[in-house]
Amino acid sequence: MLILEDPLIYTMRGKITGLAAQSRLPSMWVYRDSVEVGGLMSYGPDRRQIYRRAAEFVDKILKGTKPAELPVEQPTKFELVINIKTANALGLMVPPTLLALADEVIE
Repeated sequence: MLILEDPLIYTMRGKITGLAAQSRLPSMWVYRDSVEVGGLMSYGPDRRQIYRRAAEFVDKILKGTKPAELPVEQPTKFELVINIKTANALGLMVPPTLLALADEVIE
């Protein structure tokens, strides 16, 4: 099950991961927060980096740069997070090569 997050989904992520586990459905998320509460894995932009870049933009604007002069940016750092505890509960074997590629493995 692939879950694309929005504010409502984010608010309900604990309930969704619980229902997915109850239904024995592996769940793939965009952000790591959902994997930390029981989702199987996530692959998406690193929110911390996005927030840091946003703070840098705010700083530039407060120092007088016009917003129209700032470049449009896309995330450059993505992270793969795997919850091995969830994988074991679902009876899934995560290949060692995938675990090696993960930025973080939650046990």
